[in-house]
Amino acid sequence: MTGAAPLRIGNASGFYGDRFDALREMLTGGPLDVLTGDYLAELTMLILGRERLKDPTRGYARTFLRQLEEGLGLAAERGVRIVANAGGLNPAGLAEAVRELAAKVGVRVRVAHVEGDDLIRRRQWGEGVLTAHAYLGGGGIAECLRGGADVVVTGRVTDAALVSGAAAAHFGWRGDDWDRLAGAVVAGHVLECGTQATGGNYAFFTENEAGDEAWADDGARSAGRDGTFDGTPGGDHTPAPLHPGFPLAEIAEDGTAVITKHPGTGGAVTTGTVTAQLLYETAGARYPGPDVTARLDTVRLSQDGPDRVRIDGVRGEAPPPTLKVGLTRLGGWRNEVTFVLTGLAVPAKAALVRAQMEAALDATGRRPAEVRWTLARTDREDADVQEEASALLRLVVRDADQDAVGRAVSGAAVELALGSYPGFHVTAPPGKGAPYGVFEAVAVDADEVPHTAVLPDGTTRITVRHAIRTRELERIPDPELPAPLPAGATRRAPLGRIAGARSGDKGGSANLGVWVRTETAWRWLAHTLTVGRLRELLPECADLPIDRHVLPGLRALNFVIEGLLGEGVAAQARFDPQAKALGEWLRSRHLEIPEVLL
Repeated sequence: MTGAAPLRIGNASGFYGDRFDALREMLTGGPLDVLTGDYLAELTMLILGRERLKDPTRGYARTFLRQLEEGLGLAAERGVRIVANAGGLNPAGLAEAVRELAAKVGVRVRVAHVEGDDLIRRRQWGEGVLTAHAYLGGGGIAECLRGGADVVVTGRVTDAALVSGAAAAHFGWRGDDWDRLAGAVVAGHVLECGTQATGGNYAFFTENEAGDEAWADDGARSAGRDGTFDGTPGGDHTPAPLHPGFPLAEIAEDGTAVITKHPGTGGAVTTGTVTAQLLYETAGARYPGPDVTARLDTVRLSQDGPDRVRIDGVRGEAPPPTLKVGLTRLGGWRNEVTFVLTGLAVPAKAALVRAQMEAALDATGRRPAEVRWTLARTDREDADVQEEASALLRLVVRDADQDAVGRAVSGAAVELALGSYPGFHVTAPPGKGAPYGVFEAVAVDADEVPHTAVLPDGTTRITVRHAIRTRELERIPDPELPAPLPAGATRRAPLGRIAGARSGDKGGSANLGVWVRTETAWRWLAHTLTVGRLRELLPECADLPIDRHVLPGLRALNFVIEGLLGEGVAAQARFDPQAKALGEWLRSRHLEIPEVLL
């Protein structure tokens, strides 16, 4: 895999459970050199860890194997190499399973795998730790491809390493080609979440930024009597986000890239969709990884034609001397009950059932360690539909003891059925409680982590060296802000009228990226959306540490809100446990916006 031709790398999975047909769609939709799949996330590692406890031969993404029943033959016919982190906790086991599948379907492929990320037995991680995996870079992937692999499966590597490793192999990049590697890492970060780069989960999904097809308009909506959209085409257009195509990157030898998608597929690739994904689950201007630290403040985006966005200007620096290690453990047991409060006197109804449940929990003599109540006022006055007249009161309990969250809670809730507020009912029968997980990230010296490429013969093992030169990760001071807009008339309106947002989880913290599309709007946003203003707009964050990062090249602000998600997604400490809709909440908040922007 050497040469100067651009490398076409596609993506067919953004998480374990993503669109099953995507692998076939990408292999048949147009030319590719490499097809990647990202199957791992913090919660996925916990799920695979519990699976491995039941059966030591498991621990990998079985969906990937099912996709390959058809995909192996298609990839072989088209000369496409497949690189996926579906190996999870058992990449060697998945590699062997792929070989067995290849023999079964009659396709000759060379399968390699990357290992060394599993550190569970290399030190004492603390009580209850189920998985401990270092985030490896792309070096092992590159060695496997250089060794002739048609399929490479890995365990826990950084999501972007699937792309940067393939690019390094194709172009023969050295370990200190920081700028080239950084460009590939940025492209990999755009691809890693699949259709989030082609219009999925996109703040401005009702607009036609690409200029070639309306994404959603009144003529394309088919509304039922209840006002819902059933997805039936109407008018002259079908909303493209109904089935967005998966993205691909055309990576050049110098590390520059064009993000695009196969012709005729849904969605759109615009500077807006790419900006949104660039901000997803990042923090400051330095985006660290095992191979390189990419400078997000150097990224330049430009529309290069319909559904084509060029990424250039990316600078890279030596990576940090440490690697991130993700630890998962079973944190205890949780249970929840959601009471439905309908009609009048909702606060009084909530107070009554809360007092009754609190008394019942105290009477057990084994009150759960954590008891949390939230009231969502989803009701509205004089509603035509009963559901719209109802509010939701949610009780969540946690404890190390299953009995403390099980029968004591569910029994108390059920026993109130005929003796509480008028209209008493719950959204679902309360259960016995379920285990929840905790995610924690720690850093270890990179030299402590083995990184090994196991080539297709199954016996040749190549030790991948970590970066010789490293650089401690330091925050880049925020750049000088643009001149503020002159004073003028304002109107109270939702922030989302002019700003997009994309949010997500990083352990127990939330990332919230906000961007605008014009320099005039940027002059306003940069001065207006301070940490103090964010606390006012999102009161749930008022008492939490918040860090703001300024990225003028993207006309963006990136906020990291520490502790909003408790102990991480698996702990389900919040109504939106992964902060996926945090950005949309912010966009719905009203503030004074200059009329010139509206």
